[in-house]
Amino acid sequence: MRRLLLSNDDGVHAPGLRALHDALVDQARLRVIAPDRDRSGASNSLTLAYPLSLTPMDSGFYSVDGTPADCVYLGVSDIFDETVDMVISGINHGANLGDDVLYSGTVAAAMEGRSLGLSAIAMSLAGHQYFETAGRVAATLVSAVEQLALPPRSLLNVNVPDVPWDELKGFRVTRQGQRGQGSQPIRLQDPRGRTRYWIAASGESADMGEDTDFAAIEAGFVSITPLQTDLTRHASIADVSGWLEALTGPRQQGGDLT
Repeated sequence: MRRLLLSNDDGVHAPGLRALHDALVDQARLRVIAPDRDRSGASNSLTLAYPLSLTPMDSGFYSVDGTPADCVYLGVSDIFDETVDMVISGINHGANLGDDVLYSGTVAAAMEGRSLGLSAIAMSLAGHQYFETAGRVAATLVSAVEQLALPPRSLLNVNVPDVPWDELKGFRVTRQGQRGQGSQPIRLQDPRGRTRYWIAASGESADMGEDTDFAAIEAGFVSITPLQTDLTRHASIADVSGWLEALTGPRQQGGDLT
């Protein structure tokens, strides 16, 4: 039977994590390790300043006083006798579309799994109600994932409309859209009169082409975006090389400036 590691960034008590567990429990052996509290926006950060606590819970889940990436790092280590085959992260409370993937702890947990050599899927619900729909989507994809061949260090970012299962329009393979600039920080005063700043909401979509994740969700389709962890802008290497040669001379390419 397939062995899956489940994690998230909304915390070990989040209903999305329970919905993911319940949707997959009949088709896989599950290990569930998640942060002890909401760590949304933690991205790929690892905790290096203090040792982590891995705490078993009455639910059978494990709680970690760290980030989503910490949870996956511990979950695939030899702390456990049995290895896992795949990492599923989510179900996130809210979509992870476009530039959101750079900040998302949900996507980061999947990325950590992929970086450690495992297949990985990040699951998000574009809302806070129909987690069962997203769970059924996850179960559908996991049941056939062995038939999908992705390049190394690749993963799937899946976003699901917040509607009942019967109202889904279907599935679309998409590319990342782009968000516009976010709002300015919100200034406020704490009870002691000190100025604090609250990070404001993300910007609205700036690229919502028909092939984007934004457009798919807006139209009622499940969005499935293959992501890669190689952020190199390969098409720009020649341009940057030409710029550097003009700046330093051809002999300095690959060398120092002495």
